[in-house]
Amino acid sequence: MTKKTSLNKTHLDSGAKMADFAGYEMPIVYSSIQEEHKAVRERVGLFDVSHMGTFLFEGPEAIDWLNHVTTNNVNKLNVGQAQYTCLPNSSGGIVDDLLIYRREALNGDDRYMAVVNAANIEKDWNWIHKHKHDRRAISINTSDQTALLALQGPKAGEVLSSLTEVSVKDIPFYHFVEGTVAGIPDVIISATGYTGSGGFELYLPADHAEQVWKAIMEAGAPHDILPCGLGARDTLRLEMGYCLYGNDIDDTTSPLSAGLGWITKLKSKGAFVGRSIIERQKEEGLKQKLVGFKVEGRRVPRKDYPILDEQGEPIGRVTSGTLSPTLGTPIGMGYVEKEQSAIGHKIQIDLGKKQLSAEIVKPPFVKV
Repeated sequence: MTKKTSLNKTHLDSGAKMADFAGYEMPIVYSSIQEEHKAVRERVGLFDVSHMGTFLFEGPEAIDWLNHVTTNNVNKLNVGQAQYTCLPNSSGGIVDDLLIYRREALNGDDRYMAVVNAANIEKDWNWIHKHKHDRRAISINTSDQTALLALQGPKAGEVLSSLTEVSVKDIPFYHFVEGTVAGIPDVIISATGYTGSGGFELYLPADHAEQVWKAIMEAGAPHDILPCGLGARDTLRLEMGYCLYGNDIDDTTSPLSAGLGWITKLKSKGAFVGRSIIERQKEEGLKQKLVGFKVEGRRVPRKDYPILDEQGEPIGRVTSGTLSPTLGTPIGMGYVEKEQSAIGHKIQIDLGKKQLSAEIVKPPFVKV
């Protein structure tokens, strides 16, 4: 059965085109992907991403538990900081990518919040608990009780400032504070972002989501705010070269091949799930690498299209592709053989009866 976020009726009343996404009925587009994309790049847009999963962890050994199941070093987090990381599996692939927030201690125990992809909520929960062992910590799956709104764009700070006493402009990147927004207390206001245009994420009780959504839309009206669907969210993240789980990373892809070596701390932390496999991958050298590319013409590369070298030999596959609204040209990402991954290297995208000429470039595709 398809799930619905607490804002489902709001989206329908606003004329959103809805579709199933990761088991949830979600808004894909309201007006057009191009208009919503442009609003976020130039002004401000509001997304409902309440389908994402949230887990709470606390206890004297919560940090040890999280460190054991993730690649990044949770010990480096201060209260009020967030961290991008991933859950490695036992074969060196990726169970999921996620964010970890360190909150203020309660009764002397550390507290953390993990934010995971909607399609992986049950999978991640089970995987994390498989590796709990006898650690002294408790966990709560708060996914169904938590709403998540993403207010994105260069005017996001001005809009949000009118609804809270928190000095949102002083929240550094990958940090967060807790405060009252539109009359709702204890809202987590974070500055992580998935669009590249700046902005904030608001975590709040699901039963208050409609009130906060409407308040933001009213406060954003002078800035021509638009409600935005997941279609624009995908084009925005792809222009920045951000990975999407299920496309660019999955259970079979190494974090090193995916360019996530920067969140894979082999030097600054001890044992974690899959560490020995990832170390071996690094020692033996990567066979594949995730690259960005621009395509000549207007045809858009699609997931799993073969990537060929200039002689027509297969060297990889496309993982994501779109027509960049900012550039007006097709862009994409995909895995290719390491020897064929140099910036400026010419490749072809195989459509079957036709091949598209493309060039490997270094993301982000646009400067914002």
